[in-house]
Formats: sequence, C-alpha cells, structure tokens
Amino acid sequence: MRKLPEKTIERLSQYRRVLLICVSKNKQHIFSHELAGMLHLTPVQVRRDIMLIGYSGTLRQGYEIKEMIELIGNILDSSEGLKTCVVGLGNLGRAMISYFNGKRTKLTIVAAFDINPEKVNRIYAGVPCYHIDMLNKMIRSENISIGIMTVPGDEVARVTESMVLSGIKGLLNYTPTPVNVPNHVYLQEYDMITSLEKIAYFVKRGNNEE
Repeated sequence: MRKLPEKTIERLSQYRRVLLICVSKNKQHIFSHELAGMLHLTPVQVRRDIMLIGYSGTLRQGYEIKEMIELIGNILDSSEGLKTCVVGLGNLGRAMISYFNGKRTKLTIVAAFDINPEKVNRIYAGVPCYHIDMLNKMIRSENISIGIMTVPGDEVARVTESMVLSGIKGLLNYTPTPVNVPNHVYLQEYDMITSLEKIAYFVKRGNNEE
C-alpha cells in the first residue's frame, strides 16, 4: 500500500476508536454516513479514506465493522508492537499513562522519566519511573522508539536532544515550546493553549453573531 496522507492516518485512528465502541454495543455493520456523523465528517470524506485503504462495503449493509477494525489495525499497528516512554511526570504525564495504558495492544508505555526524587523508583499505572539520567540506558535496553514529552519549557531542548541521541524515532511534544528534530525522527506537536485559543475564537464569534 502506498504512503497515506497524515490527515487520513489521523482519521483512521478515529474510525477505529468509534468502531470499537460500536463492537462493544454488538453492532456488526455501519454505513459511511453513520461513521461520518459520529466524527463530524462528511460521508464523502469517510468513503474516500476507506477507498484509500482498499476496503469496500455493500449498499445494503454498509461496512463490516470487525473487518474494518482488523484492516485499520494492519495499517496503523506494528506487527511486533512499539514501545513508548513518557518524560515528565507532572499531572499531564501521569494522566496520559493512566488513560492510555491498556488501550492498544501494539503500542505500550513501558517507562517514565523524571528528576523529582519523590517520583523516581515508583510505579504509575503499571509503568516504572526512572531518573532522567537513566533515559539513554533504558531507551536503548528496552528498545523504546516513541517518546512523549511533558516537561517544563526550559527543559524541552535538552530532553529532546537526549531522546534523539538515545534512538527515539518518533516524538510527541506536549509542551508549548516548539522543537527541532532530525529528518529521521517523526515529530508531532500538540499545544493545548493554541487549541483552547482556537475554541475561544469561535465561541467569541458565535457570541457576537447572536
């Protein structure tokens, strides 16, 4: 299969999430307009994405949900699984570990890192926390390929460099500080403040139009 657009990959993850909810409710088939409605997309967009991954449903029943989940899994998941670590165990870091672990069998958080001695050598939702000085050793020994960063802004550059030098191949930056990584490292940056300001803008517009 050819390389898929980034936005399509994001939507495939969203499709799987809602399809898993459908399975839990014993639903077996779904139409494109139903899936679109759950995710605030257009049916055309859903059908286009599903065509890109080489799947088709039937006019009478729509898409077979379990088959779609399996196909999306084959596309998104690594066959041997990938290991992830969280650097920075503040409220956000701990919440991410608690929420994510157990959600996906092929993507697991196996280690956390912090500088606070009160957090080091403790277990959080089944994930051991190590001192940041152990980052290089643990990433290499555990073959961790993805890093999630939730550290203070003045630590972002140093932590990013340490993770890249340790062999991290993908980085999710949950801080408001932009980072630079080499071309071989895939970077995803999420700025909560920017997202909230975007929402606030549209709320303001809505209030002004009332």
